[in-house]
Amino acid sequence: MRVLIGFFKFSPVFVLAGLMISGMNCLIAAPIATVYAFIVATITDKLKFDELVDCAVDNVKHLNLVFFILMLAYAMAEIFMATGVGAAIVNIALSLGVTGRSVAIVAFAVTCTLSVATGTSWGTFAACAPIFLWLNHMVDGNILLTTASIAGGACFGDNIGLISDTTVVSSGIHNVEVVDRVKSQGPWSVVCLVIAAILIYIIGIHMGLPTEAADASLAIEKIPTQVMVDLKAQRPSAVDLLNQVKTGVPYYMAIPLVLVLIVAFKGLPTLLCLSVGIISSYILGIFAGTVESLNSFLALIMTGFEGAGSWVIVMMMWVGAFGGVMSKMKAFEPLSILILKIVRNVRQLMFMNGLLCLAGNAALADEMAQIVTVGPITKELVEKNVEGSKEDIYTLRLRNSTFASSLGVFGSQLIPWHVYIGFYIGILTAVYPLYQFKPFDIIQYNVMAFVTVGSILILTLTGLDRFIPKFGLPREPDVKLKKKEVEEYASDK
Repeated sequence: MRVLIGFFKFSPVFVLAGLMISGMNCLIAAPIATVYAFIVATITDKLKFDELVDCAVDNVKHLNLVFFILMLAYAMAEIFMATGVGAAIVNIALSLGVTGRSVAIVAFAVTCTLSVATGTSWGTFAACAPIFLWLNHMVDGNILLTTASIAGGACFGDNIGLISDTTVVSSGIHNVEVVDRVKSQGPWSVVCLVIAAILIYIIGIHMGLPTEAADASLAIEKIPTQVMVDLKAQRPSAVDLLNQVKTGVPYYMAIPLVLVLIVAFKGLPTLLCLSVGIISSYILGIFAGTVESLNSFLALIMTGFEGAGSWVIVMMMWVGAFGGVMSKMKAFEPLSILILKIVRNVRQLMFMNGLLCLAGNAALADEMAQIVTVGPITKELVEKNVEGSKEDIYTLRLRNSTFASSLGVFGSQLIPWHVYIGFYIGILTAVYPLYQFKPFDIIQYNVMAFVTVGSILILTLTGLDRFIPKFGLPREPDVKLKKKEVEEYASDK
């Protein structure tokens, strides 16, 4: 009977997963799953409606700071796309010249940088795909290698960028500072980037691709008019960036990104980092002529606020309420006990947390849904079952947060039915109709995704993460499982 009750308590997760897999928007799926969780909690734990509302609201309260960060992050992303920051980054890279052999690696480098600047993999892919696919066409590169490199690079900043919604949300759920997250995972992310870049270039050499250079502006000129119309319907800011790449913007418009990174690595609060990026973009944009007036600049901020408020913040409020109810009725306890029976130490527990994130991403087919659904489970596994100093537990929370976004964003690149892949196929079909793209076309050459997903799991399990600065997990006995208490609890059940 207790097993059946435990399964019933966990069933709201299956409801949410089922609704997401069926194609329902998370803004609808999350409220439905939350209402169902209310019903389950009322039946199993005899909890009153007011009690459930209180625990749902209390859980959402913890995310208030995250909401403000998200609003500023979306605003800065919109500003960077519209004021020429993104275009300056692209043009600096393209000024070096591109060949059939180097187009994939240049596309990878540009999208990595641009995604850090804008905090969006979707926007980066939409902005860069037209440039590099037609540039690839001109220099006779490999279309699949270039496409996969754009996808892998676009995810880099979405996983580590200060203004990435996945970074912000995953950090908020695990109660860690975004800046601390970036500092701890930064060295590992850079190592993955370097390894992936080397492998992409080696693959290009092995394919025997040509070495004649071409001009990116000519590639943009050759983009068919209908392609631009279709792209504008799907991602208007990407068209603005393309036009700025074509007409040119001063290279100093890349300074706001540099300032944000400097302030971040100085350890200042995330809200201050974002404010520096927004203010510097306005000042430099006035000189560059990319900002027409204060009112037009404020309109960009408002657009960013609307983007955050119309989807991600509302979704997080509902999922936060969902998590509060699930925690109140201890819905994740049976899963925690099962995992704790399997693992023998903290490192194995953390490895299982990584696998949970990857499995959740595949089941939900949406990285944000995975972050907010699986996050409370992995968080509870550490908080209730691991003992150690406050600093060491915080390090474990940082790794859980990194698992959530890394295995969410890059894991999505390896799942054929994921919404990310569907978005990519849609963009590719619109901007480059000369090739019929399929999911595995993107997956098979996405070197960055394979390197990132494989390395974080292997490094966590083997303990080799200690050789990467700031990335190693605390060792036992500094941290250890509360094994005795867990075994006693499990036997009572």
